[in-house]
Amino acid sequence: MARLPLRTPEDAPEAARAALETAQKNNGYLPNLLRVLANAPVALETYLTVSGINARASLTLPEREVVQITAAATHGCGFCVAGHTAIATKKAGLDAATVSALRNLSPLEDPRLEAIAIFTRAVIAERGAVSDDALQAFRDAGFDDGAALEVVLGVSLATLCNFANNLGQPPLNRELEPYRWEGPVASGTPAAAAE
Repeated sequence: MARLPLRTPEDAPEAARAALETAQKNNGYLPNLLRVLANAPVALETYLTVSGINARASLTLPEREVVQITAAATHGCGFCVAGHTAIATKKAGLDAATVSALRNLSPLEDPRLEAIAIFTRAVIAERGAVSDDALQAFRDAGFDDGAALEVVLGVSLATLCNFANNLGQPPLNRELEPYRWEGPVASGTPAAAAE
């Protein structure tokens, strides 16, 4: 059961109603994350605005989903891991092995995507104050300084969503049940040791 009310277009604050109606129409259902954020219309507006900006980043959709799933798994947000798993598999075209590794904070086979995941974890762990070596490794993987800032942008978006879900504890929407996440599955190398 959610700790914060799950708002609907009928009972949400007036400033959030149109956004909820649009989201419901666009998705075919109303994601519970948005229902939680609607308790604070400015939080919902921020999420929608930053999502739109993040979608314009130079990082590709698969690369942006690496940031989102890595951040969600790092922050322990099952709702966002499930939601971004759906996007990663249905829209971004990431294969099952890559998605599974992301969900488990395990190494990725693709070196470019692995560089993004490592850099994302470093940005989160170091609050952006990554080491010179971490930044150089990201550059050496073929990314420029703009892409490094776009990872920070993606982490900021993820932090809003992850923390809002962790605070509100909404149930997973039925549509996302196939992508449910209960936490990383133990592998040969613990994720914490890799950071």
